[in-house]
Amino acid sequence: MNASIYRPGTAKALSRSLRVYHGDPARNAVMDALYGRFLKPGDLAFDIGSHVGDRVSSFRRLGARVVALEPQPGPARVLRLIHGRDPQVTLVEAACGDKEGPVTLRINSANPTVSTASTAFIGAAKGSQGWQEQVWDHEIEVPGTTLDALIALHGVPALLKIDVEGFEAHVLAGLTRPVPAISFEFTTIQRDVAEACLALLETLGPYRFNVALGESQQLELDEPASAEAMGGYLRALPHEANSGDVYAVLTP
Repeated sequence: MNASIYRPGTAKALSRSLRVYHGDPARNAVMDALYGRFLKPGDLAFDIGSHVGDRVSSFRRLGARVVALEPQPGPARVLRLIHGRDPQVTLVEAACGDKEGPVTLRINSANPTVSTASTAFIGAAKGSQGWQEQVWDHEIEVPGTTLDALIALHGVPALLKIDVEGFEAHVLAGLTRPVPAISFEFTTIQRDVAEACLALLETLGPYRFNVALGESQQLELDEPASAEAMGGYLRALPHEANSGDVYAVLTP
């Protein structure tokens, strides 16, 4: 066991995450309906930044096989407890980025869901409304891999989900082939990261985009939009929107 999971506030924060992310059947049903658009039984899904594994659980309820990456020792231990005996789930305790090799992870012990490998994310959060209480109190070095390396080992996923607190563009920079469906988190404190992700995806294939705000698990647009239109949508959001997920679907 890694001692870092016992830093003050970490156990309490993980317990809170388990209640929030696993304890609401109605939320789970809405999540399954959303991901059911992209996954069918037997498909492969990648969950990059799994935290305590609510998306892994959703993907498994839909009958998909899952490769789940989580670099933080505390959440990784929770994942092993929940999903470690499932032969259809491959757990990888590593970060994902644009190259293989060690990654410095900045840990927020009181709120591990916003731990990050991005110093720019921490800089953007400093002093921003709604982020004043966040403190990244220590660093650890973790193994790092790339999407291309994961695909070489496990195959091409039908769905690639990325939630890595400002490191999303680095993750997508490690992908050199199109994937049928991709989601990536955005925040209103770092809209430039979302725009970089849109630009990277345009180089991989003809994607169209939609968005879910916050943890709504509800797509906002009646019809998928171009990368340019999605960039405009994200720029127009008020700061208070805070975060959400962009969904990219490869078109024929």
